[in-house]
Amino acid sequence: MAIRVACVGGGPGGLFFTTLLKRARPDIEVALFERNRPTDAFGFGVVFSDRTLQRIDDADPVLHDALARYGVHWDAIAVALKGETHAFAGNGMAAVHRRVLLRELQGAADDAGVDLRFGTEVRSLGELSDFDVVVAADGANSRIRDMLEPELGSTVETAVARFIWFGTTHLFDGLTFLHRKNEHGNFAAHAYPISDELSTFIVETDETTWRAAGLDAFDMSTPPGASDEVTRRYLEQLFADDLDGAELVGNNSRWGNFRTRRTEKWHSGNVVLLGDAVHTAHFSVGSGTKMAMEDAIVLARELAAPDLDVRAALGRFEEERRPEVERIQNAAGPSLSWWENFGRYYDALDPLKFAFHFFSRSIDIERVRRRDPHLAEAVDDAWRREHGAPPLESPLDLGAVRVTDRRLRLVDDAPARLSDAADTTLEEGVQLEALEAPVDERAAAEVSPSTAAPVVLVHGGTATTRTLVAERARLEAGRVVVILDDELDDAAAATLILSGRADAVAKREHAHASA
Repeated sequence: MAIRVACVGGGPGGLFFTTLLKRARPDIEVALFERNRPTDAFGFGVVFSDRTLQRIDDADPVLHDALARYGVHWDAIAVALKGETHAFAGNGMAAVHRRVLLRELQGAADDAGVDLRFGTEVRSLGELSDFDVVVAADGANSRIRDMLEPELGSTVETAVARFIWFGTTHLFDGLTFLHRKNEHGNFAAHAYPISDELSTFIVETDETTWRAAGLDAFDMSTPPGASDEVTRRYLEQLFADDLDGAELVGNNSRWGNFRTRRTEKWHSGNVVLLGDAVHTAHFSVGSGTKMAMEDAIVLARELAAPDLDVRAALGRFEEERRPEVERIQNAAGPSLSWWENFGRYYDALDPLKFAFHFFSRSIDIERVRRRDPHLAEAVDDAWRREHGAPPLESPLDLGAVRVTDRRLRLVDDAPARLSDAADTTLEEGVQLEALEAPVDERAAAEVSPSTAAPVVLVHGGTATTRTLVAERARLEAGRVVVILDDELDDAAAATLILSGRADAVAKREHAHASA
């Protein structure tokens, strides 16, 4: 059955979807509506990891060809602060200017026979009533989604950190994270090359620093296109040494707070959402463009099937894509949390530990070792030089009691009592305060020790909130911190200790017995 399909939104996801569908089913009428002109492109680069590109390449070589012809590729990511730079190899990535990618995708869609209607704004679903399927690929501020909000059930979590996108004429070697502190507070930049002329330059900071620096004066009601020039000049000066005197380039550059969107239902009737319209994940772990293009592959395949049942096809699309999207969003949680607290880590950790703390926010030391043995060795060696033994076997003073293994056991809950590897219950000389981590990350930021006990046992909550509570107690209050987690293996435990997130770990006795 030949059907008529309308796609609202001419970003990478919408263009890729319409191209794939039209190529698979030339008999289907496919129209794409985009309110901007084909030459309009807000933002700078889009970045992809090598490990995630294969599925897109298998569907169509347009992205591969654009990256090969116009993009930049690198293997390592680096963290620079306090005069030191530490790299993490084995993280192959490639990036290209968003304008170039859109141009290539527009050409592919046109060649496939998609009816491209640029400069056309869809104001109501009634305008598309003669189409059998409507695909909303109109981005994070989707108008189509808002029209169907009661039926779809979106939720949004707004980050507290502020971010702004610029470009720069300085060409970085690869993905580089730059950290600067001045009288106003901490700033960090994500910088990576996107062509032989330009790099993307994203800056993040906390709300207090943002206001102290006087960067909160830009009128956000200014029409799209204008950039925050006060911020551009401020950051250009702050990062002058990193930019080697190059300028920052604005393109609709203005401060925002990242919004993580989750949607209960991805489709309603004959309308289905795709890409940022239905889900977002923090840009530090994933590319929204990549996720949208992967959505496009599955949706095009389902709608191209013979004997099409539209409702069933949309259901299969959601069923296949939702688990992968949720996996990425879950992985983004610890990373987003890191960016909301990086000022604390900058002040408390030496450069190598700070870099490892960042690199290990979603992976453990053994996964780091598989990608970059030299980095893992440097982290291990630094610990051994200071402590004389591997992290889990290093002596630790718990008040007046010294243990020789940092894997402890919880003997009793009330009051909390710990035992060491030799099954010696640690009571006399150990003043212990148990802190329960909440599930909510905002609430976790407010939990701190309420007694003078030198040892804090953190329990409850989630892995992320336990870590947040532990870090506050350890890095700000100066306590010895033990994290209680029955699921931790040795690699995860060693990572918590090597990165400065905790001093020791503990499991309940029954967990040890079953291990």
